[in-house]
Amino acid sequence: MSEAFEALARLVAAGDVVVLSGAGLSTESGIPDYRGPSGASRRHTPMTYQEFTRDPLARRRYWARSHLGWQMIARAAPNEGHRAVARLQAAGLLGGIITQNVDGLHTAAGATGVIELHGRLDEVTCLDCGNATGREELHRRLSEANPGFDARVAHVNPDGDVDLPDEAVTGFRTVDCALCGTGMLKPDVVFFGETVPALRVADCFALVEGARALLVLGSSLTVMSGRRFVLRAARHGIPVAIVNQGVTRGDTYAALRLDAPLGATLRALADRCAAAPAPV
Repeated sequence: MSEAFEALARLVAAGDVVVLSGAGLSTESGIPDYRGPSGASRRHTPMTYQEFTRDPLARRRYWARSHLGWQMIARAAPNEGHRAVARLQAAGLLGGIITQNVDGLHTAAGATGVIELHGRLDEVTCLDCGNATGREELHRRLSEANPGFDARVAHVNPDGDVDLPDEAVTGFRTVDCALCGTGMLKPDVVFFGETVPALRVADCFALVEGARALLVLGSSLTVMSGRRFVLRAARHGIPVAIVNQGVTRGDTYAALRLDAPLGATLRALADRCAAAPAPV
């Protein structure tokens, strides 16, 4: 093992580590990230909250693309990296887990108490009456409203959105809230132009400030939503370790930097630090 890995193992073995994960952790589950080696750069501008709520045509485009993307997200299973994080938590070495991902794979791998910074794609909220439903129920309703809709998907983005030409979504029918009958439905995720709930951010800051170390996994830290926790850790003199393929905007604050595949690296880390080895 490299000297950087050995240093990382010593850091994690000492405990009280808070994990901050990004899209790069889920690439081995078949969900490409935006900027990493999987190369799933967007071909269209991400949907903003303002556009989604004000423009019916934009909302139809979003739901058509997301309807197809959800089928790919729903099939994704936790990979070695997610399972390793859950093992480290079970071993009592983690003080908390914060994820920028909306795929729910940390929880599916067995982790508990995960703070999902940007929400979850498998939950849907009515913006009028507040009713919350599961995404599978919405998927069923959209499928019934759009029989035969099966446009070809080039790739899916980490937020479940896919790239489709405008002509492919012509005629796609959206549905309203099944409870109040007229309410606008939105996935329970934070859109661009929308702010993360203040209490959720405060909880994340509290975790970071109480940690002995912050471990960043699979995030380029390009947007402030995640980078602010690295800045907060640095401000409080809390060591930051980063495991990511490629450079990040937090590298200058990192006491430890490891450029390596997430799955194999985290499995080796859990094997070294957690009491019980992973099953073969």
